[in-house]
Amino acid sequence: MPVKPEKQLELEIKMAKLGILEEDLVEKFILGSGRGGQKVNKTHSCVYLKHIPTGIEIKCQKDRSRALNRYYARKELCEKIEEQLFKKQSTKQQAIEKLKRQKRKRSKRAKEKMLEDKSKRSKTKNLRKPPSGDSF
Repeated sequence: MPVKPEKQLELEIKMAKLGILEEDLVEKFILGSGRGGQKVNKTHSCVYLKHIPTGIEIKCQKDRSRALNRYYARKELCEKIEEQLFKKQSTKQQAIEKLKRQKRKRSKRAKEKMLEDKSKRSKTKNLRKPPSGDSF
């Protein structure tokens, strides 16, 4: 199942915009490893890419297909070079940062404010309750 021609063309355009030439790439096919059974372990479907001008190395084994791995490796290379050129964080890096912020301990002031808001909310909810008592 090779890559669709539209996606391949889109990747080629992106590579051209970033100034990545096929001549600047060193491509090797490595014996796969890990999950996937015998098929992965005995075929050379893992792709190793090195961009000579920047020295960026990519090793890709997302799929069992060599053609798809070649596509994914080039796509990942484009993302890394784009990140390096424009100093922008990749979406992957942004997700990691977001997770760190979520797991970080709240400051004392933030915790006090949150507890204060909770108690206010509790009081307003208690006012909605019907009056208790046996008045009948």
